[in-house]
Amino acid sequence: MLKVLKAIDTGIEKGSSWVLIFTVLLMLSLSVTTIVLRWFQTSLLWLDPLVRHLVFIATFLGGVLATGRGTHIGIDIIGKWLETKKKYKAIKSIRIIIALTSTLVLAWLISASWDFVAVEFKYGKPHFLGIHTGYLVSIIPVGLSLICYRFFYIFMNGLFGKEEAA
Repeated sequence: MLKVLKAIDTGIEKGSSWVLIFTVLLMLSLSVTTIVLRWFQTSLLWLDPLVRHLVFIATFLGGVLATGRGTHIGIDIIGKWLETKKKYKAIKSIRIIIALTSTLVLAWLISASWDFVAVEFKYGKPHFLGIHTGYLVSIIPVGLSLICYRFFYIFMNGLFGKEEAA
């Protein structure tokens, strides 16, 4: 089972990396296009909102990658102290607890964000290019779901894997 979870995690890592690269290049291209169009006293009204939503997507994808690599923001005072005492089993236990807690909190946030998306579909309106705001805020639960899966994999790998959890 861990092999399947690892394959999914690897797929998320690779997919997120490629989509992030594409998103950043698209943001840069659209931003440069906006600047060039301003030189000619013209603009496309949908460019700036699109770039803002691409930044939102890039933020979540960065979180997905940081979570999988273990480079996300964390306060690890106890872990560092245990490392100096060479208590590696305790460090592993703390990482497992953190991964489980993060998974559970993210599951709750995903549920809340889907509720938000439902409200947005009910009361929202088309924003730019006729795209309904409900679709735009769907970035939130999708991004949180990817991050949640990465923490779930870290938890499962910490419990059952032979390699060190990230």
